[in-house]
Amino acid sequence: MNLFKQREPLLAAMIVLLVLAVGLREPAFLSLDSLANVVTDSTLLVMLALTQMLVIVTRGVDLSVASNLALSGMVAAMLGAHVPGLPLPVIMLAAVGTGLLLGLVNGWLIGYLELPPIVVTLGTMSVYRGAVFVLSGGAWVSAHQMPAHFIAFPLDSLLGLPHLVWIAAGTVAVMAWVARSTRFGRDLYAIGNAPQCAGYIGIASNKRLLWTYALSGAVAGLCGYLWVARYAVAYTEIAYGFEFTVIAACVIGGVSIGGGVGTVLGATLGALFLTVIGNALPVLQVSPFWQSALTGLVILVAVLINARGAGRRSRQILPLHGTEAQPNRSAA
Repeated sequence: MNLFKQREPLLAAMIVLLVLAVGLREPAFLSLDSLANVVTDSTLLVMLALTQMLVIVTRGVDLSVASNLALSGMVAAMLGAHVPGLPLPVIMLAAVGTGLLLGLVNGWLIGYLELPPIVVTLGTMSVYRGAVFVLSGGAWVSAHQMPAHFIAFPLDSLLGLPHLVWIAAGTVAVMAWVARSTRFGRDLYAIGNAPQCAGYIGIASNKRLLWTYALSGAVAGLCGYLWVARYAVAYTEIAYGFEFTVIAACVIGGVSIGGGVGTVLGATLGALFLTVIGNALPVLQVSPFWQSALTGLVILVAVLINARGAGRRSRQILPLHGTEAQPNRSAA
């Protein structure tokens, strides 16, 4: 079927089959509570993967996203611990603002100084992670130091669903709108497909890159608060190495490292796929020593399956400012 030659339907089918396979071995995995936990566990990864997708579409990468999350989360945790009467929206805005500022640093270095994204974000990854230690003095902020409302918010229910799920769903909707229905989003695909040509058609690439990394930083800041509130702890190693999981979710979802190709649905499914694997292995009582290896193996298999036919399919540029999409044509 042509439907299953596309990455997204194939990945969705793989997720369903994986859930059913684990459910046959451990029926408790198919319970409503268990599946709800999987969805809730996927929310932060989904949010980070969506903004990482926009970065990768421009032929960039944001390796500092987990360190940004950790620093923003520590800012939120310390505000909650030291100023317990501070309204929660103010704390959340402080976390988002911190993440936005860190993202703007990346965007300015990459967009205006034209430095390589992997070099810039590798450097800021270490700087931001070190700043977490400097800010906290190496100390933890634990549950008894945080206000009750600070901790409760992510998992409090609204219409039967946790706030985490609603926030992630809102992020998916906004990113889908940005990617498909705004000039900003369409310009990012044009930059990724042909960086040199983007300037000739009036795209301000430096400004677009600045705000793409800023958006990635702002979402990382929001996830920083949600992370420390949900797990009720903040420490220097929080989300250590999580940036690679975020990038893996994008790649599994069909986002091309070469730029110009990627969808919101694909990135979302990639994040959900990794979350299902992460939740399934402990249920199957797989030794922690094998979990990392098995997860990596499944990721490689998923990437190979999703990449089938990619070499035969020509890349397409999304419509720019109301024009029809035209396939790339190789030189004669």
